Amino acid sequence: MSYVGPDFDPPRPRRPWRRPLTVAVAALVPGALAGWLVWQAVGDDSGGGGASQQARGSAPSAAGSPEASSTDDAKEASPASSAPAATPLKGKVVVIDPGHNPGNFQHTAEINRKVDIGTNSKECDTTGTATNAGYAEAQFTLDVSRRLRTILQQQGATVKFTQDGDRSWGPCIDERAEIGNEAHADAAVSIHADGSAVGNRGFHVILPGPVHDGAADTRPIVAPSRELGERIAGDFARETGTAPSNYIGEGTGLDVRTDLGGLNLSTVPKVFIECGNMRDSKDAALLTSGAWRQQAARGISEGIVSFLRG
Repeated sequence: MSYVGPDFDPPRPRRPWRRPLTVAVAALVPGALAGWLVWQAVGDDSGGGGASQQARGSAPSAAGSPEASSTDDAKEASPASSAPAATPLKGKVVVIDPGHNPGNFQHTAEINRKVDIGTNSKECDTTGTATNAGYAEAQFTLDVSRRLRTILQQQGATVKFTQDGDRSWGPCIDERAEIGNEAHADAAVSIHADGSAVGNRGFHVILPGPVHDGAADTRPIVAPSRELGERIAGDFARETGTAPSNYIGEGTGLDVRTDLGGLNLSTVPKVFIECGNMRDSKDAALLTSGAWRQQAARGISEGIVSFLRG
């Protein structure tokens, strides 16, 4: 720092008694200078301020962004300070079934083909519903499913999809169930949105009822599927602030069915969730919101985690 200006006192006349002190100081200067040069070469290991510290920490990134360089320095400075991510679902397999397929409407012959669901025969699949503005259920289910996958993978789960927009149509409902069975899934969830009358609002979770007919035998999965469904319903309501359906389930948010091939043919705990009614404008406003879909994915994930952790 340079001391100049009116606040700096000018030097006073030299007095004879100061000469020995001047000699002593002059003798110390070479040693101090040598020590400073060594410090510069070695660097300041304490991490404090100084020329070497500034050279390491203040250099701009390749993009010339001070913020970027600060972030990079923080990452380099404390790589071991971050706590390991919790992985409560490590070793668990979850199958996510995004309901329908965006391309189904172009393959009506294929999706109308009948398949055996144990109790009877049913169409391979349907196109699903849509909002009055044209936002398709198949788009909704795929978006929520992808968000859900990200959350579950962050918690250590192995996540498998029945389809990921990577096929032109389908799969059929029997194949959807088989994917979960072959994966030996610890839990399987089929994501949907309903297409009911205006004024019908809210979500509901569909549980498998007892079926033992032909290729279908849900008896081993009825109880664990109910537990899975109850946990998802509770967490979904809390995370989204959405009330249970006012038209199905008598306010419980739960519905038991024996006519769905995706449940009848499952050998692993499985439920469907109808996240809302796409034909009601108030529900549609939620379903078309990306922020709300993230809440929906989080609510479903928390129900799955709760179920798998017991």
